Amino acid sequence: MGENIDYYQVLGIARDADPEEIKKAYRRLALKYHPDRNPGDKTAEEHFKAAAEAYEVLRDPQKRLLYDQFGHAGLAGTSFSQFSTFDAIFSSFSDIFNDFFGFGNPTQNRPRRQPGKDLYYQLEIRFQDAVFGLETSIDISKAVPCQACRGSGRQDGEQRLRPCSFCQGYGTITRMEGFFRINTTCPHCQGSGQDRGEPCQVCDGQGLERQQKRVTLKIPAGVDDGTRLRLRGEGDVGLGGGPPGDLYVDLKVAPHPLFQREDNNLIYRAQLSFVDAALGTEVEIPTLTGSVPLTIPAGTQPGARFTIYGEGVPILRGNGRGNLIVELDLRTPTNLTPRQEDLLRKFLATCRPKTPGKSKTARRGAATSKTVA
Repeated sequence: MGENIDYYQVLGIARDADPEEIKKAYRRLALKYHPDRNPGDKTAEEHFKAAAEAYEVLRDPQKRLLYDQFGHAGLAGTSFSQFSTFDAIFSSFSDIFNDFFGFGNPTQNRPRRQPGKDLYYQLEIRFQDAVFGLETSIDISKAVPCQACRGSGRQDGEQRLRPCSFCQGYGTITRMEGFFRINTTCPHCQGSGQDRGEPCQVCDGQGLERQQKRVTLKIPAGVDDGTRLRLRGEGDVGLGGGPPGDLYVDLKVAPHPLFQREDNNLIYRAQLSFVDAALGTEVEIPTLTGSVPLTIPAGTQPGARFTIYGEGVPILRGNGRGNLIVELDLRTPTNLTPRQEDLLRKFLATCRPKTPGKSKTARRGAATSKTVA
């Protein structure tokens, strides 16, 4: 290394090489001169450091421009640093070694941060609670740090862990496949790179135990059947300092005996006699909070709909409410008295049009003849 080396020659590339070519060249040399492949070889060590130094400059567009114009003098005063140790190289280019080679630096291993698992809960609520909202509480079972070992998973409860003796702290076991090394997760430490010692007998070395917790749940007004609520951080605790999971609550809304829901509207089917529909009337329509009067005009037909504004469901994440839609269902009278039947026949007679060209006597005769026949 030093001011006499040509970075393009070190990597074996042309001066107009693109970033991908630079990266491939460095990857090839790093693999060739990696200290794990050349233990105790000082020449390979120098080549390895020179390749890292060249890659640091040429991968940075600004540093590369200064180097192309002014040589090594152009890098004076920049944040460029020549590598003197393998740790510095591994620290700067850990993505290269991990992504392409599976090599790493055991001094950088940390317990793997694992997010906690999400939890799911189904809650049945009343129709009115879905419309107007509700604050309630539910009991869940969630994973928390084991109290016996304070979450360490060790029988002695020691929090400071030693590097795994099986993989030397790498977290992986390396085997050769021809020219390449293949890394697999260490079965002894499960990839953490640390020795957990004798496992805790309470949690079987997991560092977690399940615990009942009561969670307060605020259900907003306007939710519907199948709505899913998310409570952040109320799932299982994470491992290695990872974030906790979330709690998802799926709502099941019980049906209402009077109303059906269509989006933010409520549908109410009102029973009305045909006499009231013909003459017109005023009826009381039930709502979720009481009742309101509704005027039925004369001559209303079956299936007619009337809208009562603002008596529906509150709009979730919005303002206002839907409407109450009243749909009329006309009732046919049954068990009529003789007097009622007579009145209906007389009413029916007034509704039937007279047949032109025939007298009442002729019509009666025709009826008699039909009866005799």
